Amino acid sequence: MPTPAAAKRTLEFFTAQIRNPNTRKAYARSVSDFAVWCEAHGLHDLAGIEPVHVAAYIEQLQRRLSAPSVKQHLAALRVLFDWLVVGQVILVNPASSVRGPRHLVRKGKTPVLAADEARAMLDAIDLTTPIGLRDRALIALMVYTFARVGAALQMRVEDVYVQGRRTWVRLHEKGGKEHEMPCHHNLEEYLHVYLQQEALQGDRKGWLFRSAKGRSGELSERPMSQSDVYRMIGRRAEAAAVATKIGCHS
Repeated sequence: MPTPAAAKRTLEFFTAQIRNPNTRKAYARSVSDFAVWCEAHGLHDLAGIEPVHVAAYIEQLQRRLSAPSVKQHLAALRVLFDWLVVGQVILVNPASSVRGPRHLVRKGKTPVLAADEARAMLDAIDLTTPIGLRDRALIALMVYTFARVGAALQMRVEDVYVQGRRTWVRLHEKGGKEHEMPCHHNLEEYLHVYLQQEALQGDRKGWLFRSAKGRSGELSERPMSQSDVYRMIGRRAEAAAVATKIGCHS
């Protein structure tokens, strides 16, 4: 049985920290399944759960679930345990060092950037202007989350937020669906630097990725268009001498 402090903190996690109902439902199911597994294996105390136990559970899941499903289960445990650590319910996160399964996506007709090409594009951007910081954040978002350009351009400033000790992004997909995910540490850094721009400060409801004010190099209040992004990616790829012919879905 969880202690009163653990029960209270867990309830706060699901009610106050996770705003998307679909994410809340999926994470609740993942945590519940893990709790049942722990009970069956004699783990009745949160403090007694170690990385080896989480690893054994994840390995068991891999025998019956797809890689993306297993990764979602592990993500739920990592975020919850992070929340419990911050609340001083437990000392360490037993899921943080556990690696999930590799998920390989078959390559279709859309050109795919190699890791070194993506790195070259990001490194070649002039970061002395708000536009440069914007372009780095936008390209990194699409590289690290595989977001569609349309989903990225629908983001508002408030769609970058801190949950637990991680920065998360909320993507607005087709059909009004929302998809929330934690950021890669590089993406987290790029977004936080970009959000320090004066035009974005205090404007939580404003567009995240904004067009430029003419040739001033400053950000306007209007969102970028898909054609803006396509031209920007073309310029950045050319500047970095990227050989792959790419577009907004690469």
